Amino acid sequence: MTERKSIPSVSVNYACNGSSKKSNELGMRNMQERAYEKRGEQYLLIKSPPASGKSRALMFIALDKLNNQGIEKAVIVVPEKTIGASFNNEPLSKYGFYWDWEVPPKWNLCNAPGEDGGKINSVKAFLDSDDRILVCTHATFRFAVDRFGIPAFDNCLLAVDEFHHVSANPDNKLGMHLGGFIARNRVHIVAMTGSYFRGDAEAVLDPADEANFESVTYTYYEQLNGYEYLKMLDIGYYFYSGRYSDEILSVLVPDEKTIIHIPNVNSRESTKDKIKEVEHIITELGDWRGTDPDTGFHLVETASGRILKVADLVDDDPAKRDKVLTALKRPEAKNDRDHIDIIIALGMAKEGFDWIWCEHALTVGYRSSLTEIIQIIGRATRDAEGKTRSRFTNLIAEPDAAEEAVVDAVNDTLKAIAASLLMEQVLAPKFNFTPKNPNNGPVEGFDYGDKGYDPESSNVGFNESTGQFQIEIKGLAEPKSDDAKRVCQEDLNEVITAFVQDKTALERGLFDEELVAEELTQVRMGKIIKDKYPELEEEDQEAIRQHAIAALNLTQQAKEIATQDDDGREASVNTAFVDGVRKFAMDVRDLDIDLIDKINPFSEAYAILAKSMDENSLKQVKAVINSKKIKLTEDEARELAIRAVQFKKERGRLPEITSNDPWERRMAEGIAFLQRKVAEESDG
Repeated sequence: MTERKSIPSVSVNYACNGSSKKSNELGMRNMQERAYEKRGEQYLLIKSPPASGKSRALMFIALDKLNNQGIEKAVIVVPEKTIGASFNNEPLSKYGFYWDWEVPPKWNLCNAPGEDGGKINSVKAFLDSDDRILVCTHATFRFAVDRFGIPAFDNCLLAVDEFHHVSANPDNKLGMHLGGFIARNRVHIVAMTGSYFRGDAEAVLDPADEANFESVTYTYYEQLNGYEYLKMLDIGYYFYSGRYSDEILSVLVPDEKTIIHIPNVNSRESTKDKIKEVEHIITELGDWRGTDPDTGFHLVETASGRILKVADLVDDDPAKRDKVLTALKRPEAKNDRDHIDIIIALGMAKEGFDWIWCEHALTVGYRSSLTEIIQIIGRATRDAEGKTRSRFTNLIAEPDAAEEAVVDAVNDTLKAIAASLLMEQVLAPKFNFTPKNPNNGPVEGFDYGDKGYDPESSNVGFNESTGQFQIEIKGLAEPKSDDAKRVCQEDLNEVITAFVQDKTALERGLFDEELVAEELTQVRMGKIIKDKYPELEEEDQEAIRQHAIAALNLTQQAKEIATQDDDGREASVNTAFVDGVRKFAMDVRDLDIDLIDKINPFSEAYAILAKSMDENSLKQVKAVINSKKIKLTEDEARELAIRAVQFKKERGRLPEITSNDPWERRMAEGIAFLQRKVAEESDG
């Protein structure tokens, strides 16, 4: 068995100040209080990570709307029946709130027998009744709107949990219905999500509809920084050859509470026999000693003599799986660390699954949706006594030159890296950028380091309680319109998501040795933003581009510094991310946008990939990428020409093809390309 271990691509420390778990006089935690302050909004979007208390925040808001705002009914819509349990009765007045949350059993349709199609009439019966709260699935709600129409829900609060299931695509029924509700303007909507991006190319909402929503954002950093016990989270990927089940103990520690997600049967990593895969994992863990007749858990004796309790959620036998699920959901099990040790799942135990003791989320094979990855990681980020460190590991098959699907394997590798880059951004503190100018001064509440604020240099302030940076950057463009300001303040991660998923950017950033960084930071990112926000003026698009690339590159530079000690060796323990940002800012003469644009955003990801992948496999990946390298396209040339015009405004001359500066040469090549194109068309 191989002894290789997964190499974390990011390892983040948290302060454990307890703030996110403290309650105010109404029984609200930090995030819930922040959301409740905006309870009067007709359309409210709550962006908050798993385990931050979104369900209870909705209860507080819904009860106020029902009792103080004239709303007649609340319809709570969840993606699957198991999540309906999050909205069971809660004695909120016991903790200081004005009312209790009470859902009559017949109106929690997630708990009722029968299929979604048969529950549609129950929705109508609820709307016609005097009762006020209903819980149902997305599917039941869609069918009900299809049958009874949008006006049937007038004067209701519609609360949509896991809102990233919505899409602006016309084929997405839930998204289409929500657009109709907003157009009619006779309902209130509260949307909740732990990841406001779908992981694909679709927008969650049409921009015109999204503009109606007031946002409440609570970051992953705020959530984890405010825990009592969990101090560190590791995110990493590990490459293997052969069968994953033969190498799983290279990354699986039997003593850690773990959820293992085995690969989809259609994926490269799957052996096509999911039952045998589970059996093989159990065999790797130790000797099978039967099943517990009460819970259905497998009992496995390890080499040390310890008996592990393993829950199998892969077996399709309804009697077996229902028994295991019921045992996992027992109320007394929630606070019992020894109730279960390892859970093996395929499509279950992801979104909304609550096991606070989980220390390791181990996922085999690439997941096509970044949203799914964030949901899986969320299983390991619950706070629990004695749980000081947790981790997510993506176990991925190395590309094999002998495989027919080697190109697909390379694509999966790139997507795993993209997911890792995104998670680094999601886990980092929030960046607030401001242009450096002589009138700047320290911002109240921010710590500027041992030497304090220096008016002669760029400054990096940090507010630990809010998890926010205040960073001065010379030459930074500021957004002008309200929409552009909102993107820069709240949605930079959505922009970065689109960028790190851009295949061309990722391939070139990792493997093109002739790359000029500005081709990615200016041209590629610029095009992505123009496509994403075509309604914005050019100066606003440029401001968003600069803010997004600054956030991405500062995160990458801080990570690089934080994983090195003074001698340049890999440190055994990650130093503070904040110190990494500060050190980078101090080590450069001026923290300006031109310097930031000259950094390849993917260079550090490549360094980690080179450490974690076999050398021959890495060469194979490079060969696949380089074999399809294409020359400059007309669109790229036009983007370069636009940058060349800006260059001329600043320098008084056009870029020169003979320049020593590779970025200037590249802009000149763009102009030359277009000139040749015009000449060819004239001759033709």
